[in-house]
Amino acid sequence: MFVTVKGLVLRQVRYKEADRILTLLTDTEGKLTVKARGALRKGSKMAAASQDLCYAEFTLFGNRGKWTADEASTLEQFLGLREDIAQLALGAYFAEMLDTVCPEEQPAGGALQLALNALYALSRGIYTPEHVKAVFELRLLCLEGFQPEVEACGVCGRTEMDGAMFSPASGMTHCAGCAPGSAGASVALDGPALAALRHIVAAPAKKEFSFAIPEDSLERLGRAAELFARYQLDRNFYSLDYWKSVK
Repeated sequence: MFVTVKGLVLRQVRYKEADRILTLLTDTEGKLTVKARGALRKGSKMAAASQDLCYAEFTLFGNRGKWTADEASTLEQFLGLREDIAQLALGAYFAEMLDTVCPEEQPAGGALQLALNALYALSRGIYTPEHVKAVFELRLLCLEGFQPEVEACGVCGRTEMDGAMFSPASGMTHCAGCAPGSAGASVALDGPALAALRHIVAAPAKKEFSFAIPEDSLERLGRAAELFARYQLDRNFYSLDYWKSVK
């Protein structure tokens, strides 16, 4: 069976002398493991398309649950990422998250579009890396069924919250008086950080990054988003640690 898909390369490893094994995220077929034949040969048209974080159109052949690609054309390489080690490291973190949360062979159009938007914004410098990272983490978790409760206090139900707190473990916002009592259980959010959190969760896909936020508020938002991802996915990410070491 032949199928043509547009996919983002999340990961690639060398296989034998001339091939690569790719982990692709596609909109229609979801996450796929694909052998890119001849990708390492000199002059191969597959070489560029099979690089990490490359978005390309692939012609795939499927047989008994295994996929092979002989042809591919590059659509977007996000060259801005490849000129900055910190940007590339953050892109690798996005790819590692996608590989973790996206199931095999299930439609992933929302996650793919989010990834492309995030990588484009990052590579073109449209928003700061911290801004893009916070949106990506929160929005991806929303798409995969981990949407936080941010419109009202999870205990008393108030929507106007002075001194709002966000619990990464429960995914709920609370009034200062209703927040869990143990030290470090919640992240303090000021007004702009809470507004940005609500925007990210509820905004249409085309506007998910479109908000302004002061730097100190972005720090609060970023901490809430990162801890939420760590708690809900119950794992650490090597690529995130590396990004922090080089940024």
